Amino acid sequence: MGETWQIAAMNCHYRFYSLESFFRDARDAGYAAAEVWCGPMHVAVDWARRDDSQELVDLAEHYGIRIIGICPEQTNPKPANMAARGEGAQARTLATFKNVIDLARDTRAGKIVVTSGWGFLDEPREDAWERSVAMLRNVVSYAAEQGVVPTIEALQRDETNLVRSAEELERLLDDVADDRLGVCLDLGAAWRAGDTIPGYFKRFGTRIKHMHFSDIGQVSHLAWGDGARDLPSDLAALARCGYTGPLSFEIVNARYHTDPAAALSQSARQYRAALDMVKEVYQ
Repeated sequence: MGETWQIAAMNCHYRFYSLESFFRDARDAGYAAAEVWCGPMHVAVDWARRDDSQELVDLAEHYGIRIIGICPEQTNPKPANMAARGEGAQARTLATFKNVIDLARDTRAGKIVVTSGWGFLDEPREDAWERSVAMLRNVVSYAAEQGVVPTIEALQRDETNLVRSAEELERLLDDVADDRLGVCLDLGAAWRAGDTIPGYFKRFGTRIKHMHFSDIGQVSHLAWGDGARDLPSDLAALARCGYTGPLSFEIVNARYHTDPAAALSQSARQYRAALDMVKEVYQ
């Protein structure tokens, strides 16, 4: 099967715990990488300022964790919206994403995850779409200047009226027309849209640089083992598609807030057991 994937912990479900607890628990559960979600209780980033990256770098180095991505807050009602309307909102959004990109540069994460943003429901959808395209071009250009790779994921239907499926994501990428913008395959969004792992790779191929990889039951973004996805089958599909990028375990359900470490450990155990099963088939 060749090289296996690098799994990355995410701090979304640690919102009632310190960032140091997240890094410590990730290390103890056997993770070597992390994608940092910019919740303001951990890493505050907005249009005017951002937290000093050195604390983040020091924590990562102390616990032996490599930061492989930065995931800013950007869904409604967060102020950064790729499809923001009005000069003021657009200026604040671009400034926010520049600060996020600078954070990725300074922490050597090298990658950020963005979305299409969202449009108002009382305006033509195409107006918001055009604003998203224009902002993405600016964000991608600045990211390239800083040596950072931007990747874009679809959202779910209750989060946006713009990009909610692989088909819509493909159209947006065509409109942005910049190959420096990569794709993040979010399993939750793919499931909600009826998309599949092979379907994503058929559309985007090696442009897929990143994955938000979590279990799904009645809702998405669960710890592995708490949903109904067939993890060995998902890993086998990734192997067949030739994906070698990271797998970030994006766990966001409130059920994990009181004991987030258990969700990290459970997901790592489930992954390793599934990986052993897949290796038996491919080796």
